[in-house]
This record gives sequence, C-alpha cells and structure tokens, in this order.
Amino acid sequence: MITLGIDVSKAKIDCCIFPSGLTGKRKTKRFDNAQSGFVKLVKWLTELDVNLSDTRAVMEATSVYHENLAHFLYDMELTICIANPARVRAFAKGLSMLNKTDKADSEALVYYANTVKLATWQPEKENVRILKALINRYAVLEEDLQREKNRLEKAQSTQTFPQVLLSINIRIQQLEQEIIRLDETISSHVNGDSELKNDLALLTTIPAVGRKTGLLMLGLLRSHHFEKASQVAAYVGLVPIHFQSGSSVNKRSRLSKAGDSKIRSSLFMPSIVALQYNPHIKALYQRLREKGKPKMLIVSAAMRKLVHLCYGVLKHQTAYQI
Repeated sequence: MITLGIDVSKAKIDCCIFPSGLTGKRKTKRFDNAQSGFVKLVKWLTELDVNLSDTRAVMEATSVYHENLAHFLYDMELTICIANPARVRAFAKGLSMLNKTDKADSEALVYYANTVKLATWQPEKENVRILKALINRYAVLEEDLQREKNRLEKAQSTQTFPQVLLSINIRIQQLEQEIIRLDETISSHVNGDSELKNDLALLTTIPAVGRKTGLLMLGLLRSHHFEKASQVAAYVGLVPIHFQSGSSVNKRSRLSKAGDSKIRSSLFMPSIVALQYNPHIKALYQRLREKGKPKMLIVSAAMRKLVHLCYGVLKHQTAYQI
C-alpha cells in the first residue's frame, strides 16, 4: 500500500508521496484546504498513476481542519490514518529531520506511517456526530455562563455603573435559557435514537455515572473504535508513565495526560463520588490505601477504573453488576 503524507493547515494542505516506493522518487505538491483543492489532489494522484483504493492517507490531528479532507478521501476509497502530531515530530527529530516546514512534515508523515502501526480512521455515525456537537456546544455555554457569573460577582464588589450590571444579568438569563433549551435538544436527540438511549441507560447503571458523565463517555466511546479498555484510558491520558534508568534515575510515575483534558477534568468529581459509592472503585481505594499510596494517585486510579467500567458495559451491552 502506498502512503500519502498530508500536512494540514487552516488554508493549505501539503502532500508527499513516493509512487514507486520509499526508494523511488518523491513527489510533493500543495493544494487549498477546500473542496476544490481536494478535487485537484485526487486528480494529481490519478496523473501519477496512483491506485486510490490501494493508498493510505496519513495526516495529523490538527484541531478540526483535517476533518473535511478525511471525509472526502474516505469517500474516494482511500484508507485514512490520523497521527498524533507530537509523536510525528519526535519521530522526525529522531531521523535528523531538523527543518520544521509543511513540506518536511508531509514527508515525515510518510516515513512515520511506514514505521509504526497506525489505526485506520472511520467516520463517526451521524447520530454520534450530532450528539458530540450538541455536548460540545453545551459545555461552551456553561463556560460562558460561569464567566458572566464571575463578572457579576466582581461588579457587585465594586462601584459598577447600574447599566453594566443590567447588561451582565441579561446575558446570564440568556445563557441560562439557551442552556435549558440545548439540554432539552440533547434529551430529545438521545431519546429519539434507540441505540443512544440504550447505551446511555447502560452507562448510568454505574454508580457515580450520572446523565452528564454518561453523555460525555457515550460521545467518546461511540466516536472511536477501541479494542480494549486500556486504549480508552490511554486516549484520555489516564495511564501512568514510568521514568527509570539504571540505578540512579527512578522518578515518580505520573499520568501521561495525553488526550482531551476536558474529559479528564469532567471525570474527576464522578471519581471522587465513586470512591464512596461504587463497590469496585471503593475496593480499589481500600487496596491502594493499605499499600500507602498517595491520595491523588488513588483518585487517578479511580478515574481510570471508571473509564474501564464505562467501556465494559457498552462492549458487553450489559448493565453494571456488583
């Protein structure tokens, strides 16, 4: 399979391919990151006599700017892989590719994809994509509401002009109303889809997993293809990283913290609750306390265990059992 490396930016995509293999001649070209550019990219590959169905397109996860291209190439029957930008850059440095340019990055992606095993990307189902969009919008509105409340608290502690206070209060009311409306929209979307409704019901059978946490985990678990629970924990950044060398270097293990920090932060309070009310996590807490483990390490282990439990009930389609 031929590898097409694509470095994606907001406006442009830089492409690199070796039509005759890595020992052959390199071909590079830049296109617009738009539908017209995607069409020109496919035309360019055709001119190079590249078989699209036997081509793997590898790109980095660059915010949302790679998504339209990934969907387009998937529809053109290319195999799609999404790489971690930090790992690709570290790999490039290991090959002494010191230049950091879009063209160099696209070439590094080709070598990276031919060295490591990458998972194949699959587009999200429409119902899951809508759910994630609604959840993300809900989270943004909650953040905006908290900011306005903080501004109100500060304004009330100073000699603030009454019209400014009125403006802040009006904005708070608008946000609260929109949050209520959006919450109803999310409920309507989930209840109108038997698959999502069933999955959410299973997740909320886990003690300490309420509706909000259940929706978050539902969006995560149904938008990626995880083969085992440890992959989910690694994706969220809840796996321990060890740093040891010889007899003199033995640093304390820490969480990798790779992945979405918002998901990790959202799991913190449910995990605190789970330490008291979830039988499996409570037992985990007692074992680690007996070993003298520090409190934050126990909380991290509880967060990881909670992720495992969420994965388990969805994989086996079975409600939580003690």
